[in-house]
Amino acid sequence: MTSDDTLEHVVVHGYRRAYRKVGSGPALLLLHGLGCDSSTWDRVIVPLAEHFTVIAPDLLGHGGSDKPDADYSLGGYANGMRDLLTLLGIDKVTVVGHSFGGGVAMQFAYQFPDRIERIVLVSTGGLGREVTPLIRMLTVPGVGTALHVGTMRPWRRPVAGAMRALSRSGVAGTRDLGEVARIYESFADPRTRRAVQRVTSHVLDWRGQFVTMTDRTYLARIVPVLVIWGDDDRVIPVTHADNARRQALSDVHVLADAGHFPHRDRPEEFVQLLLEFVADHPAASYHRGRWRAMLRKGDVPQLPAGEGDPTVTVAG
Repeated sequence: MTSDDTLEHVVVHGYRRAYRKVGSGPALLLLHGLGCDSSTWDRVIVPLAEHFTVIAPDLLGHGGSDKPDADYSLGGYANGMRDLLTLLGIDKVTVVGHSFGGGVAMQFAYQFPDRIERIVLVSTGGLGREVTPLIRMLTVPGVGTALHVGTMRPWRRPVAGAMRALSRSGVAGTRDLGEVARIYESFADPRTRRAVQRVTSHVLDWRGQFVTMTDRTYLARIVPVLVIWGDDDRVIPVTHADNARRQALSDVHVLADAGHFPHRDRPEEFVQLLLEFVADHPAASYHRGRWRAMLRKGDVPQLPAGEGDPTVTVAG
């Protein structure tokens, strides 16, 4: 981050929303994941701001935004992003969503197709049921009390410190624990715990994700879609990238030596992929007639073999 990248606030429907806005050019909306905030983009926001007007909000219930007893559904978040962009005078965006933010990005595109130019999904939710047991546990009755006890002051610092140490150890499956430590520390705030539990209750239960967009991904064929995943993702399995490929999304890239946060593990490569994607894919144009025809048919005509097929790249 730079000194120019300061947290700003705007009130939407009575709730204070925090966001970062930096750079100039076409609009790029960055949506963080569950329990995170806009700082998750701190390794990529500056280079992206050299090419785009970057808007990185703290979603309601997260970071510096209010944490009310309110609507934490995907549709509610999509509405909130529409209203934030409207207040900022931005009509169309390329939307980038990480994890839960990917679900919000897809919902935003579904609800407001006239405001979407491109979609970038990063280790996204919404493409399959599987998700780490740590997130599924947030839906179990009584977990709020357990989190209260588990984040109490006497052991909060040593537990978070141990997670961060493990994340630097090189032990398999621990690379994301540094980010998990930040989320764990945020749960010391009861308002954050309540908000995150409300979010999870809308999209998953103890068995996994029950809200997916796989029944509507055919609509994305009129919008360029880039999918980026880390090959060592222990939160949402990288096999969901194969689901994206089977759904005929535009481009799928699996980054080696990256976990659930590929934009943090491989920031230079992440930025390069995004820049190339925007350069190679003109912004989508919304046509009501075609949208209506696709909804009626439930699909779009298949392209001839070899034309427009999705690409899957595994980066080393």
